[in-house]
Amino acid sequence: MAGVNAEIALSIAATLVGTGDLGNPKLKIDPISELLQLVPGTDVVNKADILFADTRTIGASSSEDLDLAGELANAFGATITAAEVVAIFIKAHDGNTNNVIVGAATAAFPGPLGATGTYTIKPGEYYLAVSRSGWAVGAGTTDDLKIANSGGTTGVTYDILVIGRTVAA
Repeated sequence: MAGVNAEIALSIAATLVGTGDLGNPKLKIDPISELLQLVPGTDVVNKADILFADTRTIGASSSEDLDLAGELANAFGATITAAEVVAIFIKAHDGNTNNVIVGAATAAFPGPLGATGTYTIKPGEYYLAVSRSGWAVGAGTTDDLKIANSGGTTGVTYDILVIGRTVAA
């Protein structure tokens, strides 16, 4: 079946080490692991049929609105029209001088940041948002994901991956 197979995993293992008179106390947190597995389809949560992935560059003092419903093309050249987005990953390249700013487009996709919220991604850092149930995309009204360059001196390059469904689950 055509569609998206994906595993989005999160794993955190942490230990806090202190200093004391009679040794070094430790607090070890049990590992936290989360896994979202997506299979092809659109009818229920945990399914997806849209995948957009690209490396993009934005000029100094510039921005772009990525239209999630009717403008972007997938790797096979087909235009994607998302009804819901279930995952967004954006990584700012290490060599950037400026930050990458996500969010607050005119016809903003409300998603995890809401219509007016923004998130700043510093060079070498990333942003990941995941929702099993998905965030609604309103074609023509609330479908733009704005990506902006924080500065006016140099361009910024970033990687982006968006996974979604053409039908709301």
